[in-house]
Amino acid sequence: MSYIDLLNTPYSQQMVQQNTAADNAWLRDAVGSNASLMDSKKTLEMYRANVKKTNDPAVQYEFAIFMVNCAQDPESWDIGCDSPPPETTRSATPGRSATPGRSSTPDPRSDLLKEAKQILQKLADKSYVFAQYYLADGYASGLFSKGKEDYGSAFPLFLSAGKHGHAEAGYRVALCYEFGWGCRRDYAKAVQFLRQAASKNHPGAAIRLGKACLNGDMGLHDKYREGVKWLKRAAESADEQHNSGPYELGLLHATGYGADIFKDEAYAAQLFTQAAELGHAEASLRMGEAYEHGLLCCPRDPALSIHFYTGAAAAGLPEAMMALCAWYMVGADPVLEKDEEEAYEWAKKAAELGILSSSTIEHSPRLTTLAEYTKAQYAVGYFTEMGIGCRRDPLEANVWYVRAAEQGDERAVARLAIIRSAETGDGLQAGGGEKGLKKKSWWKLK
Repeated sequence: MSYIDLLNTPYSQQMVQQNTAADNAWLRDAVGSNASLMDSKKTLEMYRANVKKTNDPAVQYEFAIFMVNCAQDPESWDIGCDSPPPETTRSATPGRSATPGRSSTPDPRSDLLKEAKQILQKLADKSYVFAQYYLADGYASGLFSKGKEDYGSAFPLFLSAGKHGHAEAGYRVALCYEFGWGCRRDYAKAVQFLRQAASKNHPGAAIRLGKACLNGDMGLHDKYREGVKWLKRAAESADEQHNSGPYELGLLHATGYGADIFKDEAYAAQLFTQAAELGHAEASLRMGEAYEHGLLCCPRDPALSIHFYTGAAAAGLPEAMMALCAWYMVGADPVLEKDEEEAYEWAKKAAELGILSSSTIEHSPRLTTLAEYTKAQYAVGYFTEMGIGCRRDPLEANVWYVRAAEQGDERAVARLAIIRSAETGDGLQAGGGEKGLKKKSWWKLK
């Protein structure tokens, strides 16, 4: 494609379709079950022979992508050679062994990546923008740099493709300039490339530019109206990879913002639903809460609440896991039967996430995540102590109470005090003893 073509081509049409299947099994539906399909090795050999007969950069590019897909597919690692799998072999000199851990057998995966990289480099040298972007992405991800990020090699390629109108490459150049990846930080140039990519409806660039204008980042002060414009465009062009545009715009409409964004809860719910359908976990959580409690002009609907909570929980949000725990504790006839075992499993899953490193917690999507982990740990302790949905185990319950208490949970501290007083013979002082405690409402765990 020419430079002018790329300038007039929207972001969604710039990404070349890639066949991620390294074998020919995807053809089975087309040719029927009685037809014989060539194996991956034979396909590669014929593909290579045909590519050598043409100078078409699109064909060469697709062949390079095919080889990369083969290299990344473990079942296709043997297509580059006829040798047996790598193993320790003996030296040609009698009586001497080869160096332990090394093999004379070539690595077909490495050979395929090397050949693909060579083809992409030749195309990139000829200013074929798709090859420039793919090669740059390979360096940035470590695919072509032995598993290590190499922005020193990636940045010039991103820059070249971005200047030729490739929207995704322009977005990546902006990130490099913003964070100093492979270049010095330059907010002015970052904004320049963000505007270029966002104008081609790149949702990621529009989101970053919109938030920068609203928050005054990268020197974009007093750009309120421009920020709103870019967020609206991000919402219109959102996809599964860049799905936060509708969510960010929905947050503004949920409360109102400035003179141009009026409070419109129904529209906010519509935007949150759009983001949730694209896989945005926070939006799913918001809609789960809305349908549970009748917020954002939504009716109370247990089925939809559970649906959205499930999506958020699958994405790893502990708040959604605890919400599902609550739903399973009470049930929602006829949508959901009461299931204490399932409630316990969701609480335990959320609690176990809290055992992860503090760095994981710090980078979680919500500031309340640590509190949710602590709440889940207390809940698991309570369930385990009372035998709700699991085998009763006071010792295991004590472990979870201690974990929650160490994070400052007052209920866990109180329960530990009651347990210790019972051990000393003073008896339980709260709720009329253990039997009375078990009769307390489950919702106090929330």
